[in-house]
Amino acid sequence: MLAWQLVVAAGIVPNFLLPSPTQVVAALASDAALLADHAATTLAESVFGLLIGCAVGFAFAVLMDRFEIVYLAFSPLITVSQTVPTVAIAPLLVLWLGYGLAPKVVLVVLTTFFPITVSLVSGFRSVDPDLIDLMRTMNATPAQVFWQVKIPAAAEQFFSGLKISATYAIVGAVIAEWLGGFSGLGVYMTRVRKSFAYDRMFAVIALISALSLALMGAVSAIQRICMPWKRAERK
Repeated sequence: MLAWQLVVAAGIVPNFLLPSPTQVVAALASDAALLADHAATTLAESVFGLLIGCAVGFAFAVLMDRFEIVYLAFSPLITVSQTVPTVAIAPLLVLWLGYGLAPKVVLVVLTTFFPITVSLVSGFRSVDPDLIDLMRTMNATPAQVFWQVKIPAAAEQFFSGLKISATYAIVGAVIAEWLGGFSGLGVYMTRVRKSFAYDRMFAVIALISALSLALMGAVSAIQRICMPWKRAERK
């Protein structure tokens, strides 16, 4: 940060191309209220899409674990779906669903369900077969095996995938907002870019990073609550 400030202050890099850290902080302060409104919109889109993405990913993972034919059919399709750039999908979603909340949420769902599905399927399939056999000898139902063996075994991998999805959620929402919308950090970025206000561009980039880190922190907090045995192991 100090080197960045000195490079700009010494004129090595033109100020209009690279604003100094103090200018970025000043831009954050001067547009704090406006940035807060836009950030609230982006965060709402991200959280809503992430929740739906979790539900979709969980449903796919359960079906793929329960039925081998579903796994064989959908595993390559889910992988191929991630080869399509989100920048290419976003304009189509805006065209089909308009400029409101729907296209942003759908894009977040498309970008977040993949890590969750893959991590859950991997977790379900990593369960020790001896544990499952033990549960069956104790007359456990398939539902009991699922909730008491497979879910705890897959929990750590699920939360790892959820942390990745949390960062994807913010980025996906911003990308969708670039292409059309009435509020959100992506809309704000488009407006300040057209006015060549690069100090505000850096300010919103810093805010997007902070939101992503905050969302990851929230996931880590939920993980500590849902996996108390990990704390006991560490102790």
